[in-house]
Amino acid sequence: MSDALLRSPPRKRDAEATRAAILAAAKLQFARLGYDRAVLRDIAAEAGADVALIKRYFGGKEGLFTEALKASFAPSRFASWNRATFARDIAEMMAGDAFADEERAHAFQFLLRAATSPTTAPLLNIAVQERFLSPIRDWLGGEDADARARVLAAVFIGFLVERLVRGDALAGAERAAFIAHAITTLEVVLSEPR
Repeated sequence: MSDALLRSPPRKRDAEATRAAILAAAKLQFARLGYDRAVLRDIAAEAGADVALIKRYFGGKEGLFTEALKASFAPSRFASWNRATFARDIAEMMAGDAFADEERAHAFQFLLRAATSPTTAPLLNIAVQERFLSPIRDWLGGEDADARARVLAAVFIGFLVERLVRGDALAGAERAAFIAHAITTLEVVLSEPR
């Protein structure tokens, strides 16, 4: 049998799947190494793609980083939050294991690295404004929505950092006390000032 008959048929090109694979690999590399140490060649290799496709789809490293940042925020998630259960839902999530949802943990590590780099902090600021603070502000509504959104974001990010540093889920009496205090804190932030 000839080599031509033994070879697999050429793989159908799927630009969207390739673009998504590059984006997923970029988020992991940027989370692990930060912007400055991440290498496009390694991102392309992890995605199983040619490095030239990064330039084609994203325009280069900065464009890829910007798209990876945007993909790390799901602004539609805020619209589905139930105000009546929000404080409890978030408190219970924050009492849990930081790595229960590995994709979310990597996304948060990626954002933390972006915040600490002078190169990427301005890009993160734009993404946070558009895809995080603006949806929170719209969801909160009411007087001082901008300030309340910033406070809620700060509290939420603080809880995320504490959970990431802690790693393991809380248990027993400590878990119950943490959830009770977290609910109180979040409900204060959610309420409109008197």
